[in-house]
Amino acid sequence: MLHTALAVAAALVSAAFALCTFERWLARRRRHELAWSVALTFFSMAAFALAAGASLGWSPLTFRLFYLFGAIVNVPFLALGTVYLLAGERRGDQVAVVVGMGCAFAAGVVLFSPLTAGIPRHELVQGSQVFGPVPRILAAVASGLGALTIFAGAAWSAWRHRRGRLVAANVLIALGTLVLSASGLLNSVLGEMDGFAVTLVAGISVIFAGFLVATGGGPARSSPAPRAAAASPAGPGATASRPARAAAQGRT
Repeated sequence: MLHTALAVAAALVSAAFALCTFERWLARRRRHELAWSVALTFFSMAAFALAAGASLGWSPLTFRLFYLFGAIVNVPFLALGTVYLLAGERRGDQVAVVVGMGCAFAAGVVLFSPLTAGIPRHELVQGSQVFGPVPRILAAVASGLGALTIFAGAAWSAWRHRRGRLVAANVLIALGTLVLSASGLLNSVLGEMDGFAVTLVAGISVIFAGFLVATGGGPARSSPAPRAAAASPAGPGATASRPARAAAQGRT
């Protein structure tokens, strides 16, 4: 019961953060917010797969979805948001093509690779226990390169800007990523499922705080409507009086 409650809480928290970030992207159309929305959606899907496995029992499909969204494709999109934020849209678009193609390839591998052992119904197993080398290599490369990009972005922004909003935002995102990667430390205390759920809620909360700092923290605002042409300070009569003044000056 505790497994299910923690997993559902993690899923709801990450889904709420994903919707909030996506709403901000709809209002501002900043691409780093879209990348972060996708990353938070993937975290949410991993948490929902965890909740399904904890409440209904694990199946090969449930575990594959949990492994794909929780161990491979989420961190690369977090890193893509960092690239967009710090390097601009042109470089970010180039990285987005690579990330998208890599995640699509990883999805095919994880969903269709044969399992080397059965999936226990009431236990969350390690990927090394049921997958061959290719899915595990993809997980290591995706999470490793993604985390390295996030940490490098935090260090670069701290070195270049010394202080300010970008530094605080990237440090929070890096700290949240570090919390997410620490789930293995809690597994021995809380168990596999509880450890993942607790670190997901904590890590996503810190990452979302970084998102808010990066985008100004306040609610998204729509662009103000263009102002009409300003009237003359003296009102309509002033416009009509200009020809009269010019004529008077001509007579003098």
